[in-house]
Amino acid sequence: MTETTDAKVLSHPLTLTPTQKRFILHWGEMGSKWGVNRTVAQIHALLMVSKDPLNAEQITDTLAVARSNVSTSIRELQGWGIVEVIHRLGDRRDYFHTMQDVWQMFRIVAAKRKQREIDPTADLLRELVETPDLKETDPYTHQRLNNLLTFIQTMTRWYQQVERLSPKAISNMAKLGAKLGSMFERRTTKR
Repeated sequence: MTETTDAKVLSHPLTLTPTQKRFILHWGEMGSKWGVNRTVAQIHALLMVSKDPLNAEQITDTLAVARSNVSTSIRELQGWGIVEVIHRLGDRRDYFHTMQDVWQMFRIVAAKRKQREIDPTADLLRELVETPDLKETDPYTHQRLNNLLTFIQTMTRWYQQVERLSPKAISNMAKLGAKLGSMFERRTTKR
């Protein structure tokens, strides 16, 4: 078969296993809880469990969603940097795949979430804490906001240190986390 013929054969809905269906549905639900559109999350899940890159028609047919929704969702996933387009000889369609390294994907998502959610919050808190006379007129609010800002700044510094690590180093660090936690917990209870 030629590349073009293969592409035409692949234009029908994929046959998903019960496990794949369950994962895609769950990932969509979790996406909703994380503030991500359900279809965006389901498309991402479908691409994660697909051995081969998929074109928009395959995604549309497999998930039974509108083609326009697929296009919009793919653009969002590309904007996050976790889905890439692939081209095939003899086929004008775009094919999409998601990155295989889950640690790298985590890094990208964490960086985007920090940029979209944490940074603006830190900027606002900094501005509010520096409001003239707030410390004198409303010391309780000033203290609470300052504590939150300090927490965010501390976590941001930690995040920036972790961000410089390789995915392998992050994986190793995560595996050590539980051991370190129990070590610090034992020290605290001995006091």
